[in-house]
Amino acid sequence: MHLENDQIKRYKTYLRLEKALSANSIDAYLTDLDKLTLFIESEGKTYEEITYNDLQLFVSQLHDIGIHPRSQARIISGIKSFYKFLLLDNYITIDPTELLESPKIGVKLPEVLTVNEINALIASIDLTQPEGQRNRAILEVLYSCGLRVSELTSLRFTNIFFEEGFIKVEGKGNKQRLVPISDIAIKEIKNYLYDRRQINVKKGFEDILFLSRRGTALSRIMIFHIIKQQAELAGIKKNISPHTFRHSFATHLLEGGAHLLAIQEMLGHEKITTTEIYTHIDRQFLQKEILEHHPRSRPRD
Repeated sequence: MHLENDQIKRYKTYLRLEKALSANSIDAYLTDLDKLTLFIESEGKTYEEITYNDLQLFVSQLHDIGIHPRSQARIISGIKSFYKFLLLDNYITIDPTELLESPKIGVKLPEVLTVNEINALIASIDLTQPEGQRNRAILEVLYSCGLRVSELTSLRFTNIFFEEGFIKVEGKGNKQRLVPISDIAIKEIKNYLYDRRQINVKKGFEDILFLSRRGTALSRIMIFHIIKQQAELAGIKKNISPHTFRHSFATHLLEGGAHLLAIQEMLGHEKITTTEIYTHIDRQFLQKEILEHHPRSRPRD
């Protein structure tokens, strides 16, 4: 459901009648416009009040969460189209998008996996192997929570709140944050706990969730190896790493319509360019954003 007011309703008519766009094209334009609308609401402004600097902030948020330049360029193009309409319909007298530039498409960002590719990766894991269920849980947690690899390897069992649907993550600078976790990831962790109980845990690692067969924490290199191995088995040719899951998490949430502020909060970023203007986002809001917009939170066929 798209966010609508009188201006957007008139814009839809403009796209259909004057631009002669198909229903699918109109839907794509409105989906991208929804992202700007949510941003504008968080700023407490209207479309008419938004300035070039505000739009620069919006674009910087897209960049900060790792959205591919091609997707950024498409979103900016849609915003420019909307403001051109506002100018033609006399809602505004100055177009704030006039100097807004699209990112250079050649900028190299990590690959993003499709939902089908992530499903294929996870399905390629052999659960008859001793580490199979552990690896499955690892990939689900990476994708469902958008963790850095260092956050994954240091994830503590006592920081998983199964009933509440959250995990407590220790990020950069020992800063903690709460991140919603999907029911699917929780199920895979619970399935893994049976195997974990069979491990002779070394002293000092009793509370680490994901353990090696030697009873110690997994290394970053081991997580890289697991992902590369499963990508090869799944026939995925993209050059992927643990960070690919983090970018895919952010991209899929954004494409699903989640709020930029919520995505940035869940990623544990220090700021959204000018964080001071934003209040802390509560847990209920974060959980709602995950439940509504993350592919793993939707019923699977």
